Amino acid sequence: MLNRDEAALVVIDVQGKLARLMHESADLLENLARLIQGAKVLGLPVVVTEQNPDGLGPTVPEIAALLPPERIAKRAFSCCGEPAFLAHLEALGRRQLVLAGIEAHVCVCQTALDLVARGYRVEVVADAVSSRTARNRQIALDRMRAGGVGVTSVEMALFELLGAAEGDAFKAILKIVK
Repeated sequence: MLNRDEAALVVIDVQGKLARLMHESADLLENLARLIQGAKVLGLPVVVTEQNPDGLGPTVPEIAALLPPERIAKRAFSCCGEPAFLAHLEALGRRQLVLAGIEAHVCVCQTALDLVARGYRVEVVADAVSSRTARNRQIALDRMRAGGVGVTSVEMALFELLGAAEGDAFKAILKIVK
């Protein structure tokens, strides 16, 4: 089970024109927004990466507006190929990582598998990741699951992190998911 005291959200490479080319991109961006808003309500640290931002551009504005301003630029497909990413995770001290972003079959998958190999508990949010094709997205989800990555959804993750139907956080999460 995800635990809000142990978890952090990692938003991977939701950038420029590429984000608009994703399979069901409007749904992807809507679900990412819900996930990020929910993570804020729950007090989760959020880590944001950008793949080659000089070439691919910045995080798309509607998602960037919800995120902290710090971005970890990278060239490796796996976030774990960037020392600044690993240092940031180490500094957070969180061992459960909730992954979202693009592309599922490249950067998200490689990151997830690398993190599992490093001893992290990883959950990929299936409705907050995508690829240019539905087929590549599904292959990535299957490969991650086979590699020890948990697969969840925005609502599943938020309610699991919430833990109980009570308090202000519960009321705020209800507004986000409806």
